[in-house]
Amino acid sequence: MVDYESALAVAQLTQEEVDAIAQHESLPATAALEMGNYLCETPEGERALKRIILDEIEAAKERGDHEAAARLKMVVQEFVRTHPKAA
Repeated sequence: MVDYESALAVAQLTQEEVDAIAQHESLPATAALEMGNYLCETPEGERALKRIILDEIEAAKERGDHEAAARLKMVVQEFVRTHPKAA
């Protein structure tokens, strides 16, 4: 049986990226990790994942959580750096 940390490493996602998916889709972390892993299989999926993070930036701004918005901006920058097809 694969533990969560191993699955995270295999998915090539950061915990922050998984957290953004979980928040956006109202999923538990394990389900968000599975969804993120699936989305990273294709360029279209990577772009969809980027859009999820961008949506979460906008949601944070709308609720006045500028700290979360700034943190998510760094998350999306790192995601695009490590998943260039998402650009």
